[in-house]
Amino acid sequence: MKISIIGVGYVGLVTGVCLAEIGHKVICLDIDPLKVEMLKTGKSPIYEPGLEEMMKDNMKRGRLFFTSDPAEALHRSSVTYIAVGTPERHDGSADLTYVDSAAFEIAKNVDCDTVVVMKSTVPVGTNERVEKIIRENTAGQFTVDVVSNPEFLKEGDAIKDSFNGDRIIIGAENERAARIVERINQPFGLPVYKTDRKSAEMIKYASNAFLATKISFINEISNICELLGADVENVAVGMGMDKRIGADFLKAGIGYGGSCFPKDTKALIQIAGNVAYDFRLLKGVISVNQQQQGILLKKLNACFPSLAHKRIAVLGLAFKPGTDDMREAASILVTNELVSRGARVVAYDPIAMGNARILLDSSITYARNAEEAIVASDAVLILTEWPEIRQLKPDVFLSMKRPLVIDGRNCYEPAVMQGHGITYHSIGRTALVAAETIPL
Repeated sequence: MKISIIGVGYVGLVTGVCLAEIGHKVICLDIDPLKVEMLKTGKSPIYEPGLEEMMKDNMKRGRLFFTSDPAEALHRSSVTYIAVGTPERHDGSADLTYVDSAAFEIAKNVDCDTVVVMKSTVPVGTNERVEKIIRENTAGQFTVDVVSNPEFLKEGDAIKDSFNGDRIIIGAENERAARIVERINQPFGLPVYKTDRKSAEMIKYASNAFLATKISFINEISNICELLGADVENVAVGMGMDKRIGADFLKAGIGYGGSCFPKDTKALIQIAGNVAYDFRLLKGVISVNQQQQGILLKKLNACFPSLAHKRIAVLGLAFKPGTDDMREAASILVTNELVSRGARVVAYDPIAMGNARILLDSSITYARNAEEAIVASDAVLILTEWPEIRQLKPDVFLSMKRPLVIDGRNCYEPAVMQGHGITYHSIGRTALVAAETIPL
């Protein structure tokens, strides 16, 4: 069975590589010839642990191919995945331009009965729309069924999630098409839940919206904990022990970012609005997250009424560890504000500095390592909990002018930091101020 994948972004590339890994012959199509040429050399355009090595191995085995020619990709392809982007419009709704383009490309090149698998995150009803586009433009020459098969990959853990996920969702109106997609995924050995297409489309949005809600909830709790003198880390552990709640996504910090949660929560609000439903809870989740991204700046303001000429070290730029993705990262808001207030920003991230240079203010200086960023700084802001940042010893902060650490990810134990004479602010925990240092 030949499987083609349209769109070699994050989802498309991970999907293609993992399908090849379980034995399928996969050809990935992208309209960007430069990206395709890069992929043909075995170089991945995205950072994802383990992905490039697995990609190269399957290319050598003759199971994975890349092309920018639609006719080559879709010729005699009995299964075609759509994994193109669905960027956010100004009103928060999903832009389906690339999805529609993929549907027309399939209709133009299809030359056999085909199952089209929708991997892109799309509004409810889109699979039906795609099926209509293809059928109307192929004049009924071939049987074409569109199946919803949403992805649930976490950046930085995508390979692990592909092989150890909680479930595979298959939404189909045709049992034969559903069985084909089930057989493709059978080697993963994961539980399969089959439902109708609209429910499958909603499962994706509802899942991401619920996880975003957990994050905003624990961040609201963290703000209350600071006011009351409680420790949100202890609160989260106690909550997570309840099986009805679970420990995942109860990590207080400076909010969520990335390509999924911000986009999908806004899109779900628009989807609800299209049927005249006001999703007030989810609007609150988004509002809380927007405020949380700026919470470190408020803590910094309490220490320095003026940031003019202050050297501020920013550790971590990606929206989360394990990725170079800067989409909706807190570092964008934080560094823009620091620069606007006259601070000299020195930043470090082990992976994302290439992307950061494109997005962040040109005045920002980039350090070769965390220690270089920290030395002689007036304050350190921690935005991403990379392992190498979490593993920094307290003594490294003593190279600052006056050790002041504002930790947006609760990387360290407060008592340890205080024992080294470091003023330490974190999220949802009591601030610890070293003697004879910067006042609150």
